[in-house]
Amino acid sequence: MKYLFKSLILLVGLFTSLQVSAQVPNPEDKVKWSGRVEQKDDYATVIIEASIIPNWEINPMVLPKGSMNWPTTVELVKSKDFELVGKMTESKPHSEYDKILDETLVFHVGKAVFKQKIKILSKKDFKITFKYDFQTCEINAACLPPYQSSGTINVKGNPNADALTSETAVSSDPETKDTASSTSSSVKTEVSDSKKDSKQAQNEDHQKKEKKKSGSLWGTFFLAFLGGFAAIIMPCVFPMIPMTVSFFTKRSKTPALGRRNAFIYGGSIIAIHVLLGGIVVITRASSLLNEMSTNVYFNIFFFLMLFVFGLSFLGAFEIQLPAKWTNKADEKADKGGVVGIFFMALVLSLASFSCTGPILGSLLVGISSSGGDSALMVGMFAFGLALALPFMLFAMFPSWLNSMPSSGGWLNVVKVFLGFLEIAFAFKFLSTADTTMQWHLLEREVFISIWIAVFGTLSLYLLGKVRLPHDSPVEKLSVGRTMMATLTIAFTFYLIPGLWGAPLKLVNAFLPPDFYAESPNGVGGSGEGTISASEVHVDGMHKGPKGLMAFNDYDKALAYAKKVNKPLFVDFTGWGCVNCRKMEQSVWGQPGIIEHLRDDVVIVSLYVDERTELPKEEQRTIKVNGQDFSIVTIGNKWTAKQIEEYKTSSQPYYVLQTPEGKDIPVGSADYQNHGSPEVFKKWLEKGLDTYKK
Repeated sequence: MKYLFKSLILLVGLFTSLQVSAQVPNPEDKVKWSGRVEQKDDYATVIIEASIIPNWEINPMVLPKGSMNWPTTVELVKSKDFELVGKMTESKPHSEYDKILDETLVFHVGKAVFKQKIKILSKKDFKITFKYDFQTCEINAACLPPYQSSGTINVKGNPNADALTSETAVSSDPETKDTASSTSSSVKTEVSDSKKDSKQAQNEDHQKKEKKKSGSLWGTFFLAFLGGFAAIIMPCVFPMIPMTVSFFTKRSKTPALGRRNAFIYGGSIIAIHVLLGGIVVITRASSLLNEMSTNVYFNIFFFLMLFVFGLSFLGAFEIQLPAKWTNKADEKADKGGVVGIFFMALVLSLASFSCTGPILGSLLVGISSSGGDSALMVGMFAFGLALALPFMLFAMFPSWLNSMPSSGGWLNVVKVFLGFLEIAFAFKFLSTADTTMQWHLLEREVFISIWIAVFGTLSLYLLGKVRLPHDSPVEKLSVGRTMMATLTIAFTFYLIPGLWGAPLKLVNAFLPPDFYAESPNGVGGSGEGTISASEVHVDGMHKGPKGLMAFNDYDKALAYAKKVNKPLFVDFTGWGCVNCRKMEQSVWGQPGIIEHLRDDVVIVSLYVDERTELPKEEQRTIKVNGQDFSIVTIGNKWTAKQIEEYKTSSQPYYVLQTPEGKDIPVGSADYQNHGSPEVFKKWLEKGLDTYKK
């Protein structure tokens, strides 16, 4: 299992997230949270304090209507030991009118106090857990990412707990009546149009976050389930279904026992995959995979691995695990009982590795690097469930076996189809390495040409014009194969205009940037590169994304911004950043945005993964979270600038500055919060208006 695990986690992911990240300061170093309780008779007041260091601030619980800031939330975790009385209140925040933004800013400085009255229902001493969610910002500077944590408070029990009821609590407590008005006065600000509306907006925002998180996990589940379904119809797995079900039904003394054994078999398949996911989480291999996805040499390794697996699927050779692994598991399976059935499931997993390995490996890398540990576990469960379901269902309804399509050449067609996809996506990783190192070996036209060749050959294969080693003779095409051939031909034709500069929005996240090309304007100069700023020749300026004129050096861009008296649009990006490409292709080029970027700002794109080495005199070392960070390359230089000035290092990250290099006070923009053209345009125009004022 150890070597199986190593093999799986080194497989290539088709959907890896290519964002660059680094550690940033801990928000709890800026804001210290503590809690205490003041008890009186049957009631108590829970007091939670946030001590904020000088020159830093946090937002209040209730923000002015329309504010896009992150509200602070504090809540007590529900328990049978107490009952809430009234609502949480907070100390009055500081308010300050900003002439430039033409709005009143509301924030806590120094200390923020949150109070919640409770009725004690327990005779015994107990602990209250409180949760808090906040964002802290340096005054008139950058903000740290939102942060969540919790704490506990000791509470003494109430000897009179048995006599209390929830119905009498409000009426018997003389202070309850005034709780709502106390809450209102403590959070009231000069610009709060409606506390009720602000609170409702806050709740709606929280619900949207929870819904988005839930939707993301469901998306992961279905993606992994489809991966498991794809594994079922592979030649190594599909023929095993009738054989295994027949084995259980014939070997068992009763049909019920046969169904039970089949369910144990299916459950064992699920358990094996969940166990594998657990190993990845426990060993923190998921974090390793994310780091690997942004490394040049690992991207080359990913390309080779995926390319080799693709050739294997095409029939060039078979990838098999050592026979002794399967033999040992098979010996255990002969013992019978639950243990024997578990090892039968393990034999299936090992014997089918040549078919399921590339699919499972892609899921391991892709999900763990983009969705985190919870998504990884959900994905592994879904993959195992899809793989196990046929064995369990056919055991319950053995007559269904008669309606199954027979094993044959169609299984190999599925395998070859996936092989072509593996090879096509392998070049994405080679492209990432190429753009990062600026080798210019796999520029946009070359990449598109390779994809046209791959999908064109796949089209000929599906039409029966090309035969591979393990194919059966094709006398006539099935309806399904004909439809897949039609779709593949259509996709191939869709790619061809990309050679002439077409944006290819369906796949633009996988392609090299449009300016990383032999002809940035497209073959013949008819592409989107014609939508650019006036052809001025300035030292350091070149055609960037969407044909816009841009710099790659901050100092040169700043000098030019002073000369033309325009604000600076600072773009922290990366050559291997998929989300950066999505923003450039889907947002930058939209009407109402590209005109501003072309005419009203000076663009400087700072590539944090640029590998060109700095002169020796510019190389240095800085401290990041107490650890040394070496600045050796140009990419290191821009990474350090982003961390030092903005306390973050995720890409894309956009900032507007004056020609003097000072931030225009409208905050930053990124893919997560400004990924739609409407939101990005609103942020950009607000910055330009603020600059003009």
